[in-house]
Amino acid sequence: MKVGVVGSGLVGATAAYALVMRGIGREIVLVDTRKERAKAEADDILHAVPFARPLDVRAGEYADLDGCQAVILAAGVAQRPGETRLELLARNAAVFNDIVPKVLDAAPNAILVVATNPVDVMTHIAAQAAKARGVKDGRVLGSGTMLDSARFRSLLGRLVGVDSQHVHAYVIGEHGDSEVLTWSLVTIAGVPYVDFCHQRDMSLDSSTIRRIDERVRRAAYTIIEGKGATYYGVGSALARIIEAVLHDQRAILTVCAPIEGVPGLEDVTLSLPRLVGGAGAGEPIVLRIDKGEQQALQASAARIREAISSLQATRH
Repeated sequence: MKVGVVGSGLVGATAAYALVMRGIGREIVLVDTRKERAKAEADDILHAVPFARPLDVRAGEYADLDGCQAVILAAGVAQRPGETRLELLARNAAVFNDIVPKVLDAAPNAILVVATNPVDVMTHIAAQAAKARGVKDGRVLGSGTMLDSARFRSLLGRLVGVDSQHVHAYVIGEHGDSEVLTWSLVTIAGVPYVDFCHQRDMSLDSSTIRRIDERVRRAAYTIIEGKGATYYGVGSALARIIEAVLHDQRAILTVCAPIEGVPGLEDVTLSLPRLVGGAGAGEPIVLRIDKGEQQALQASAARIREAISSLQATRH
């Protein structure tokens, strides 16, 4: 089982490292315009193999992606001083319109997993580029709100004293400021979190809920302020997606992909829970969220749609 990683910066390299630590796949190929960076990262990760799982890790060219079942797209350009978000987005769109055809030329049957931010818009762009080459829906997906959902679960788990893997909570919509924490659906051991806390004489009042919401929504800003970038969490999320794809696990993950057939969410790419397996991302699972969350999701979709429309306008 072969996996490609295009873009050997902090996110791409950390994703490759997470694959090795978890023993996902058999061969990993790192591709980057900075060939010396890709080789250095591949060598460094390879030296961890004796302490982890038996994978081969190497640097290569696009042609070396031949035979990949999945390819992570973590390439992108850094923001220039004084550059607007839209200008940065336009340059990253140009990068993706260049690399997606190259990846598909080498690995026409691969599932493409987008990590580059803003991930919803970049996944939309990648899906459009892939569709122009006849790639079926679902074979292009992004990390979406997987990391946000993990942040939500980890904070809730710490608060109530439960392993976060047994806290079921989703963040949906944009991977960004307008994301929606679906408090109305949170369960612990199959029990609504309100009932779980009540049974244990715990208090989860409105101020605590607001604090958790803020910490989830602002997590990236806080981490970037402290260390310059986020990569461990998203690298692990990418490894989890690849695991689901390679082993056709049909796992339910909050990945982002173009939305079809969901009223109010047409023609936009955002995160909803989906079955993820060997064919990529399945149809979105429409959640029965409360009215306020539904309105927030529509607002989140509008925000992403506006960014996509603004980008398209710059091309004309």
